[in-house]
Amino acid sequence: MPTWLIVVIVVVAVAVLGAVIWLVTQEMQRKRLQQRFGPEYERVVKESDNPRAAQRELAERERRHKELDIRPLSASARERYAREWAQVQEKFVDQPTEAVSEADRLLVALMGERGYPTEGYEQQVNDLSVRHAKTLEHYRAAHTTQQKRDGASTEDLRDAMVRYRTVFEDLLTDGADDEHHDRDRDHDRDRDHDQDHHDRRNGHDHDVADRRDTVKEEHQASAQPRTEWNGGR
Repeated sequence: MPTWLIVVIVVVAVAVLGAVIWLVTQEMQRKRLQQRFGPEYERVVKESDNPRAAQRELAERERRHKELDIRPLSASARERYAREWAQVQEKFVDQPTEAVSEADRLLVALMGERGYPTEGYEQQVNDLSVRHAKTLEHYRAAHTTQQKRDGASTEDLRDAMVRYRTVFEDLLTDGADDEHHDRDRDHDRDRDHDQDHHDRRNGHDHDVADRRDTVKEEHQASAQPRTEWNGGR
């Protein structure tokens, strides 16, 4: 077989292998993004009419999200926001339009305290989609109703409040389990440290007691009268 033919076969084989690897990588990327973004993945693909461009956009959202300083709320902050939300819900009875507007503002304030930028609605949606894709459609629908204000019916406003509450609770509790886990882990570490210290202290005490017993036994043995064997005489 001529050398040039061998070279051609090798080049073709490498090209085919590279294409297969690229296709497999793209499929894995698609499945990963689809799993993470859920309905948001389908929406972005549908709007872009280009699956590759949609995947690049979602990957860019992930990259931006990693650069954000997203943090869980402290227990006191969660309680404070929960009280404020309860006040907004109470206001809905007499002033539904104003209550929905306040719900939107309170949600944006919560985003900001969690570390999400709040410079614009579209950017808020993009940033939330990375970690809160499951409740994102609720935010879109509620925001659309809130923008109508006087043009929305009481039933529409009530639906918006329910949707805002869904997103609000998602943001409020996200990260709380990690905080509890870290606190429990620290507690377990401290407990293990105390137990280890206790065990070492007990071991030290036992060693001291054993040495004392040994010294005592040696002293008693040395105090006993000696009887030398005289060969039977």
